[in-house]
Parts: sequence; C-alpha cells; structure tokens
Amino acid sequence: MSAEADDIEDSSAPLIEHLAELRTRLIRSVLAFLVGMIICFTVWNPIFNFLTNPICGELNELGQDCGLIFIKAQEGFFVAIKISLLGGFALAFPFIAHQMWRFVAPGLYKNEKSAFLPFIIASPVMFFLGASFAFYVVTPLAFDFFLGFQQFAPTGEVADGAVAPASVVFQGSAEEYLSLTMKFIIAFGLCFQLPVLLTLMGKAGLVSSEGLGNVRKYAVVAILVLAALVTPPDVITQVILFVVVYGLYEISIFLVRRVEKEREVRLREEGLWDEDDEDDLGEEEIEERRP
Repeated sequence: MSAEADDIEDSSAPLIEHLAELRTRLIRSVLAFLVGMIICFTVWNPIFNFLTNPICGELNELGQDCGLIFIKAQEGFFVAIKISLLGGFALAFPFIAHQMWRFVAPGLYKNEKSAFLPFIIASPVMFFLGASFAFYVVTPLAFDFFLGFQQFAPTGEVADGAVAPASVVFQGSAEEYLSLTMKFIIAFGLCFQLPVLLTLMGKAGLVSSEGLGNVRKYAVVAILVLAALVTPPDVITQVILFVVVYGLYEISIFLVRRVEKEREVRLREEGLWDEDDEDDLGEEEIEERRP
C-alpha cells in the first residue's frame, strides 16, 4: 500500500467517527423532540386556551363571547398538531442545544468555548423575550385593530321603511387564529436574535461597530419593510415593532464596540496589536499572529 493511500485511510477514520457522533446527536435530538411533541399533544387544549387569551380579552372588552370555530372537520386535529410541533420544539430545545454543544465543543479551544457558550445561552433567552413581547403586547394590539371592523346591528326599533344595517360579527377560525399568533411569536422571537447574531459576527471579525453605524440608514429601511411584512396594517403596531427592532440594532452596535475594545486590550497586552488594520482584524488573523 502506498504512503498516499495510508494517509487517506488515516484521515477517513476521524471523519467516520465525527459522522457517527453527529448521527447519534441527531437521533437523540429527534427523539427528544418527539417526546416533547407527544407531551404537548396530550395537553394541547389547555395550551390552546392559554394562546387564546389575547383575543378573548379583546372580545370580552367588547362585550362579546370568546368563540372560535372549526371550519373544516379536520381543523381541530391540525390545531393540535401545530401546538404539538411548536411546544415539542420548545420543550426539547435545551436538550437539542446541549447535544449541539457536545458535538461542537471538542473542536474548540478553551478561549473559544468561553466566548461561544454565552451566545448559546443568550439565544433562547432573547427568543423567549421576543415571543413574550409578541404575545403580551403585539398580539392584543393587532386583534384590537382587526376587531374594530365589526359592525353591530342597532338594538332599537328600525323606522318604517328603513333597512337595518347588516351585522358583521367576528366568527374566527381556530386554525387561522393559531397560525397568526404563531407567526407573531416566531417573527418577534427571531427579531430579538439580532443582538446575539451581530455580536457573534463582531467577535469573529465579520462586522464592525463602525460598519454597522455607516449602514444605519439602510437598516432603518430594512426594519420598516420588516415591520410592514410581519405585522397587520396597523400603524401603532408597526411603529412599536420598528422602535423595538431599531433599539436592538443600536444595542448590537454598542455590544460589537465593546467586543472590539476588549479584543484591543487583549492584543495590546500580548503585543499583537497593529494600528494600521485595527478595524479589520479578525479572530483568524489574530491566531495567525500568535507565536
């Protein structure tokens, strides 16, 4: 056997081991997701009742009963499945994140582990904050806007020869309501990942605080478009989303600037700081400069 063949055989062994470990981690993650999904399926009705609190609160303020209907025979089953999917992923996410960390961590240096771990912890926390903001603030405002288009028939007697106006009353589909609520929750949860994503990119040297500041006007336009897409045609709700996401963008700039200052202090102590390219220095270039 040639030396080249020996090298190929030796290099394939670690690759096969990594693929086997990845398969194990994925199987465990899928099993955890299925267990969480089954648990949520058994209690989907109380979960759905909790998710209907925003619209029921608005209907109660209007003096109406909170009643959602099934338009199709299979709609109740699909509502239970959607709740099970979302709830199962939420329950299994800590375990899935742990499996991801156990797979990635052995290939990281000690300083990389300490740098990457806070972002894994911060990501679900920020998603939870975004989802809570959507559920308790945005969703009630959205349905307050939507339900304002109802038209109630007059309670008094109609004059002779007059035609009573039509009564237009909300009779919502349970599946449609759940889809809209989940859209808000997922959209805002992902929007709240902005500081985590940009700070991680800043730590890797992919973005800089100066660069983020220079494209601020483009970010404003992008956030306005995002607000128009993920919220109902309600100016108040869109303004709230814009203010929140733009505030997260400014917080991201602050966090990236802080990361850059910490990196500069560390490199100056090690004698690796270069004044000429201080704005473009990334983590990979830093490692190359180490003796």
